[in-house]
Amino acid sequence: MKSFKVKYFRQILKQLSLCMGILVITQLSLLANPSQVIPIRLTFSVYHLYTREFAYIQRQSCPTEFNVTETSRPYEGGATSEGSASLGWLAGPFKIENRDEFSVTWVAKLQAKYHNCQATARITKINDRPFDGHSYLRMRFIHENAYLILDMTGMTAGRDSMPAILKQDVKDGNPTWSWSTPD
Repeated sequence: MKSFKVKYFRQILKQLSLCMGILVITQLSLLANPSQVIPIRLTFSVYHLYTREFAYIQRQSCPTEFNVTETSRPYEGGATSEGSASLGWLAGPFKIENRDEFSVTWVAKLQAKYHNCQATARITKINDRPFDGHSYLRMRFIHENAYLILDMTGMTAGRDSMPAILKQDVKDGNPTWSWSTPD
């Protein structure tokens, strides 16, 4: 009976050691490879401003959904997300209208096809999975303009802090940004 318990204990110890080894190797590979990039596709749904006289026109002149790209780069203690919105088919060229420590707003003229659009848009899917959380990226379509808003107001992160916007810019007429959050 004693030898059975010893064999059983050794077998469990081997399995536990193997699991711990895999976990350690995985963690070390993440720390050793800070350039690991995780692609993220943000899908926005568009919600029309309801007015009786223009409801049909607005629906016909607005997109129904669109995508924006972000990449996440994890590092020890947090992650940095970098994003870009290639929206030339919708509006452009974008320029920064307003910015502060908590948010940035880009604005551009809507393409002629979308001039009558009066709507808002928010993130509803992340990598094709439904998302119902706080949409830190939003859009407004009004007065022949498109406004893309990156807003960290109300966002929380670990250690009683909030994410920080690191960069807001325009590249080739499209909004670009980066933000960082602790674990």
